[in-house]
Amino acid sequence: MLRTTCSALVLSLLALAMAGTAGAADPGNTVNDSFRSAKRMLERQVYFDHRITLYCGAKFDAQKNIRLPEGFTTPSHAKRALRVEWEHAVPAENFGRAFVEWREGDPACVSNKGKAFKGRRCAEKVNKRYRYMQADMYNLFPAIGAVNAVRGNKQYSELPHAAPTFGTCPARVDGKRFEPPVRAKGQVARAGLYMAHAYPEYRLSAQQRRLFEAWDRTYPVDAWECTRARRIEQLQGNENPYVKRPCQEQGLW
Repeated sequence: MLRTTCSALVLSLLALAMAGTAGAADPGNTVNDSFRSAKRMLERQVYFDHRITLYCGAKFDAQKNIRLPEGFTTPSHAKRALRVEWEHAVPAENFGRAFVEWREGDPACVSNKGKAFKGRRCAEKVNKRYRYMQADMYNLFPAIGAVNAVRGNKQYSELPHAAPTFGTCPARVDGKRFEPPVRAKGQVARAGLYMAHAYPEYRLSAQQRRLFEAWDRTYPVDAWECTRARRIEQLQGNENPYVKRPCQEQGLW
């Protein structure tokens, strides 16, 4: 009888431990898996009183029309320069490649003409976990469409010898590397560190982690970044500790 009671107690404790682990294991977005809805919430409930793009500081209106800074130029995608787009600080491809649907496709990913497809379109269609990551608002920022297009999924870097790529907007591109302006480095870094913390599927390289940690130290949070994170937490239900903690320490939360 004693042995049976002890065994039951052990099993109960094990079940509680596993339940606690499951409840605490997912610090990412589990509320909204719609990229479209995420963009709509950002436009209407987060950036409604701070319509300023991340990299170039350009103003945009409620219809997503951009007022380009004087002296802004773009090497390509000129038509996209007049509209704001919601850019993933950690590019969708960088975390999307972790999903087999992105890399190899899925039986469900077949067009109306019977042609199989893979990549972002397939991952979005089939994998809800991918959709949660894609729609995570902590990783989404407004950008001039042309800058978003040129930046693509280039690796973040320091490019001290490269000339600005967009005229008076001091973002720099050199081959497959991209350096955001000083005004954006801290926000980009804390978004990247958050994504690696919240989603084990996304593996941040040691080099990028060191760069993000350096930018995090050098370019601290400001009042707007704290307001943005607080609003997203209310909408999405989870926190970005890389923003919330320093905001609280500085009395900005």
